[in-house]
Amino acid sequence: MSARTKARKRALDVLYAADVRQISINESLAAEAARALTQPDRESSWLYARDIVDGVVAHGYEIDELIETYAVGWTLGRMPHIDRALLRIGIWEILYNDEVPDAVAIAEAVEAAQSLSTDASAAFINGILAKIASSKGVAH
Repeated sequence: MSARTKARKRALDVLYAADVRQISINESLAAEAARALTQPDRESSWLYARDIVDGVVAHGYEIDELIETYAVGWTLGRMPHIDRALLRIGIWEILYNDEVPDAVAIAEAVEAAQSLSTDASAAFINGILAKIASSKGVAH
């Protein structure tokens, strides 16, 4: 597993925990940061995880608005927690991180959905992220 894949998993843990526990992302991030201090061998994945979470927080309104726009027939509240978190990470990588190719961001989110969410989630996430990636030149 690459360092970036591990980082995405750590970012997913932070976002998911905040959503499920109904705490702020910053509170969830602080708990993960404390844990990271005790695991120096995971430092490389922690740095990118922090970038992801900080980016999702900084662009949260725009990211959630895009999810609501492209998830036809679905509200954020109706989606599984894990799907919301995966979409937020994927959208941040597609729109705000030029170092990650869109196809990689989409593939990573879809792969995580296949192992962590419902049977229909991978296709759902793939569809939304692909639409956002194809429209980003127009919208951004």
